[in-house]
Amino acid sequence: MKGTSSRRKAPRRSLIGRIVFGLIGWGAILALLGTLGLALAVAVSMASLPGYSEMMKSPQGQSVVIRAADGTELVTVGPSYGAWLPYDRIPREMIEAMKAVEDRRFDWHPGIDPFGIARAAVVNFRAGGTVEGASTITQQLARNLFLTRKQTYGRKLREAVLALAMERRFTKKQIMELYLNRVYFGGGAYGIDAASRKFYGHPATELDLEKSAIIAGLVKAPSRYAPTADPERARSRARVVIGTMRESGAISPAEAAAADVGAVRFVVDRDQGDVRYFTDWVLTQLETLTDEADEALDVTTSLNPRHQAAAEAAVHSQMVAGTQAAVVSMRADGAVTAMVGGRDYATSMYNRAVVARRQPGSSWKLFDYLVALEEGMTPDSRVVDEPLTIGNWSPRNSNGRYLGSVTLRQAFALSINTVAARLAQQYGYDRVAGMARRFGITTPISTQPAMALGSSETTLLEMTSAYAAIAARGVEARPWAIQSITTSSGRTLYNREPETPRVLVAPFVAAYMTDMLRAAVEAGTGRAAQIGRPLAGKTGTTSSNKDGLFIGFTPELVAGVWIGRDDAKAVRGLAGGQAPARLFSAFMAKALSGVAISDLEDQVEQPEYGSEPDAEAYGIVPGSELFGEGGETLDPGALDPSLAPVAESPVQTGALPEPEPLTDRWLEDAVRQERRQQAGQAPAP
Repeated sequence: MKGTSSRRKAPRRSLIGRIVFGLIGWGAILALLGTLGLALAVAVSMASLPGYSEMMKSPQGQSVVIRAADGTELVTVGPSYGAWLPYDRIPREMIEAMKAVEDRRFDWHPGIDPFGIARAAVVNFRAGGTVEGASTITQQLARNLFLTRKQTYGRKLREAVLALAMERRFTKKQIMELYLNRVYFGGGAYGIDAASRKFYGHPATELDLEKSAIIAGLVKAPSRYAPTADPERARSRARVVIGTMRESGAISPAEAAAADVGAVRFVVDRDQGDVRYFTDWVLTQLETLTDEADEALDVTTSLNPRHQAAAEAAVHSQMVAGTQAAVVSMRADGAVTAMVGGRDYATSMYNRAVVARRQPGSSWKLFDYLVALEEGMTPDSRVVDEPLTIGNWSPRNSNGRYLGSVTLRQAFALSINTVAARLAQQYGYDRVAGMARRFGITTPISTQPAMALGSSETTLLEMTSAYAAIAARGVEARPWAIQSITTSSGRTLYNREPETPRVLVAPFVAAYMTDMLRAAVEAGTGRAAQIGRPLAGKTGTTSSNKDGLFIGFTPELVAGVWIGRDDAKAVRGLAGGQAPARLFSAFMAKALSGVAISDLEDQVEQPEYGSEPDAEAYGIVPGSELFGEGGETLDPGALDPSLAPVAESPVQTGALPEPEPLTDRWLEDAVRQERRQQAGQAPAP
């Protein structure tokens, strides 16, 4: 068309388009500046890095002095260093194990692993917190040599810059050599040679696949996985390492299948006493309380030397042939005062008081009866001991007899299985499991009927702390050991403050439970534990006599005892009311020698429900918390009505006669009456 320009005017970009292209442009500029800045930082770091020979020098390391509550030195743990091993003398299995578990792309990344960072970011985002790291071996080496363990973005950035600089300054072989000779493996051992000598008693040049896997698995958490802390956990971690090596192609499936970490045996210094069970447990808690990694530490604990000596003496004098034993004692606030994890630390450092998971037997009935008491029953409430079938399960009493109508106190004191099983069935297995969780049991809990009699495994430490909460009138007694941590220069890094009290059950429920625990000792299955002063406690015996327990308390001290075999084989004649009760008695009598006698708090002062606030009825102090069935925190002003007891029991209302006192005579009479009835004879007058 005439007068129309043959050129079309270019369309103008939209506002959004201009913003997008502007952001891309500025992003490219910032990325370029960031790259140049990073390159400059790496170049400066390279120039400031010390030479290889300087980096080979052993660090001074950190020593730790652990003291008893009275200041007595228990043990000093210092760093140990082995021979420096050149790369060519390090076993191939050790190198491949470390790559597989700590840095699978070590051979090709530039010092940082972009893929690892991306994967960790996704995992942490999904988890809502930091659950996975992405540090390469080079980054870990940079942190160990030049930085601290503080978790800050600034430190991570410096760590990355140093790693990039080190990769440009040294070869991969040099970095791996430095790492394996300098990294901390737990138990005071720095470098693989020191670790090999400490854990196996030979130099690192003799390491095989299984032993290399154990050492490689320690880096993630030395205090948690070190054989000195937990040999079985170290072996379990090693199996994960071997599986990772198989997946990465470092070893063949046949080599992985043939590996037997269970056959690895550890060595222990012969001059270490049984208190090392306790001090090893303390060392596992240090890194959760302080991040100081260089200056020497002085740690004051809750251990009472007299209690510890009494525990060791009791274990050595009351042992059953072919068995192991464990003892743990604590105050009602959870302060652990003594710990023995086996009959001899020098021959077995496996801590059976803290680590071993075993069935608690009838000592678990504590939780069955606590639920019943919360539901309104009292020690004088009547229950029936008679044959019972729940599904395909028919629990039997240990003596094969049934006593008919008994009080709750009598059923508990005599450890009647049918009554405990009926209570758990009546009030719900979830309720019993929730009660156990509330009292600090963290191990898996079955909700099958047999759980009422203690079929779920747990630890002696957790069971003892549950009984300590009863001694504390229903207030949580979380186990603790470290009172304070200071440095050699006098800086206080940690000083334990009393925790806010958390009420687990109402004081009257704890008093009722104490009443029944006292009956078990005075006239029930726990009579062998008596020590000539008021005592409450409960026996525990598992099927086929594989485990025997006694857990009990006075107002001053709570203690738990376990006896059994590590292979869980039956022990002829082992029962909680026999050897464990006698060991408990020997320990408590000596530990409490000279301590004034005081009475148990088993008297119940019933609150007037409806006339005073719930918080007062539960004895809750300001700022305290109340736990629900599953361990959740409850609002004291919105308590479950089912937690309130009935106003009066059938005995109190006169519907049932007052029960006879639970004595030896009562038990003998009950058995005699039962036999007469079975023979078709009239009851004796």
